[in-house]
Amino acid sequence: MALGFLDRSRIVAPPGWSRWLVPPAALSVHLSIGQAYAWSVFKPPLEKTLSLSGTQSALPFQLGIVMLGLSAAFGGTFVERNGPRWAMFVSMVCFCSGFLVSALGVATSQYWLVVLGYGGLGGIGLGIGYISPVSTLIKWFPDRPGMATGIAIMGFGGGALIASPWSNQMLGAAPWTTGTIATAFLVHGLVYAVFMTLGILLVRVPADDWKPDGWVPKTDHGHVLISKGNVSAANAIKTPQFWCLWVILCFNVTAGIGILEKASPMITDFFKQTSTPVLAASAAGFVALLSLCNMLGRFVWSSTSDLIGRKNIYRVYLGVGALLYLTIALTTNTSKPVFILCAMVILSFYGGGFATIPAYLKDLFGTYQVGAIHGRLLTAWSVAGVLGPLIVNAIADSQKRAGKVGPDLYTTSFFIMIALLVVGFLANELVRPVNAKFHEPERVGSEAR
Repeated sequence: MALGFLDRSRIVAPPGWSRWLVPPAALSVHLSIGQAYAWSVFKPPLEKTLSLSGTQSALPFQLGIVMLGLSAAFGGTFVERNGPRWAMFVSMVCFCSGFLVSALGVATSQYWLVVLGYGGLGGIGLGIGYISPVSTLIKWFPDRPGMATGIAIMGFGGGALIASPWSNQMLGAAPWTTGTIATAFLVHGLVYAVFMTLGILLVRVPADDWKPDGWVPKTDHGHVLISKGNVSAANAIKTPQFWCLWVILCFNVTAGIGILEKASPMITDFFKQTSTPVLAASAAGFVALLSLCNMLGRFVWSSTSDLIGRKNIYRVYLGVGALLYLTIALTTNTSKPVFILCAMVILSFYGGGFATIPAYLKDLFGTYQVGAIHGRLLTAWSVAGVLGPLIVNAIADSQKRAGKVGPDLYTTSFFIMIALLVVGFLANELVRPVNAKFHEPERVGSEAR
């Protein structure tokens, strides 16, 4: 049970508290843990100083994403029970301690400590921190849940835009030393601890009887009946709706991360045989552009879902996403602007899918334990994080061994992504209102507020 100032009862907002203070509290956590997307900055220095292979230097990031999904799944119920301040505090301790352990590992040339610290301990901080503000934001913004969660989750997508140049500056140019890398890890851990503490102190939950002025709950939104009851996390995983959403999230993420993880070599390979090849600097700019689209998509598309409904917005993510992949596959390298534009929109759908899913869960399962349900659903991310890069890299390697070049390295992967998005589209069409037999008693449902 959470104690002292961490307890949920200590953070009930007083009358007149502005709900607009809660998104910045969530952002302070998500912008910090979003550093995970900038891990690649540390790869070359670690490889040079500790004599690591590319596969070995990826281990902390890979373990971190796996632990994110597992800790979110298994810790979601505790987050709901103890409240957002407790969750943010646990996230801060784990995430920042991960940097400190990593600093020790580099300083002593014990790479296993970096894997354990950043990947294991830090990964737990990622998972708990990712879901920590979700249910609270939905309760503060029942009129605009997509926008509210989009603001916070946008921070996770944009964290690398801050961390990448900052980390680069701290590490400096080659030749690197273990002392420089260890210092960078140490400073990251301390600075993120201060920044995340601001969110811990600022976050509040609404009073049981609070609701926005003039707000009237909708009963039908985007052709999906909004739940009139609340469903527990234990019951949610027994419903077909949960597993439909699991497939939707998994395949939408697989399609996006397949491009994101391979973005720089992909655009270089695509146009290598043309009259206008893509240079390394331009490829790096392409990666930054995709990161920006990933971040902005989390806010823009999730906010749009408040207007047109969650089911409709996922029709866009999955249906239009499949058409964009088909466009790239058919046009191959004949038009660089078409390739770049399609990739940008696909990555915006990737980010939007992450940001919209909490609101979709709220529509179907109510606000009771929505954070815990969200945590369980994030296991789809863990699977997609392995599946997407595996599909793209394995096929590209196979095609390269067969003597193929240019777009031929990726065309098969794109058709696989199209098939996955079509399956996700069909899963979205199967979503229906949750059967009332899964609802909690009304007394429990009223306490969910």
